[in-house]
Amino acid sequence: MTEVPGDIDFVPFTVRRLLPEDSEQICMHRVAMFLEAGGDPATLRVMSEHFHPWLLPRLEDGRYYGFAVVDGGTVAAAIGLMSIDWPPHPAHPQRDQRGYVLNVYVEPAYRRRGLASKLMKLGEAEFTRRGLGFAVLHATEVGRPVYEGLGWEKTAEMAKVLG
Repeated sequence: MTEVPGDIDFVPFTVRRLLPEDSEQICMHRVAMFLEAGGDPATLRVMSEHFHPWLLPRLEDGRYYGFAVVDGGTVAAAIGLMSIDWPPHPAHPQRDQRGYVLNVYVEPAYRRRGLASKLMKLGEAEFTRRGLGFAVLHATEVGRPVYEGLGWEKTAEMAKVLG
């Protein structure tokens, strides 16, 4: 197993890198995250059907990476990370990539223990290790205070569903 960056204390849990075998768990966490944010169950079923075949090859080749917090045989929490191509930008004028955080999820029984914050710090350390000096994420209302507490700032991004 590849070493986990940083010196963040997850005791009594174990932290490991995500594996292709985690794909089903990541899909379940993703659906649960969007359900908790008010997502439509029917839409989320369709999303998951398309997300899993998208995810698996990316876990296998390393384009999607991240960490799982494990308690015995249970994945208590996880974070997904990606290095995405992005043109040089005022926030990173000399780099053509940025980090992207997604699918941060803590199982309900493990909440209020700081696991999301620790995973975010671990993700930031991994981005730094990979030479990425700028990262973005999309926050739910529940997650926003966690990210703001770690120094993440709101941006002016907008979105529109086309078609």
